[in-house]
Amino acid sequence: MRATRALQMFRPTARMMRPVPKEDQSAHTISQRLRKLKSIPPELIPLGVVVAFAVGAAFYSSMRHFFVDKTLRLKRQNRASEKHEHASSHGDAEHN
Repeated sequence: MRATRALQMFRPTARMMRPVPKEDQSAHTISQRLRKLKSIPPELIPLGVVVAFAVGAAFYSSMRHFFVDKTLRLKRQNRASEKHEHASSHGDAEHN
């Protein structure tokens, strides 16, 4: 007796019957991860250097701007008057 088309759909394929291969990203120690760096294509190393330099320069520039620019407001100022104005604006809305 031949299997019908419906029964063939529920039969596991040969690929599913094989054991699951060990993952390539299963390195656990730092030395194993450093050995994986050798598998990076050499063409990508200059790109990585340029991107790392750009990220470093952006971080340096942002931090320098935060520390050097004295006109930059990093915190709210005069919060007592903000609360007073906020409360009075809500009080006006309730009376209208």
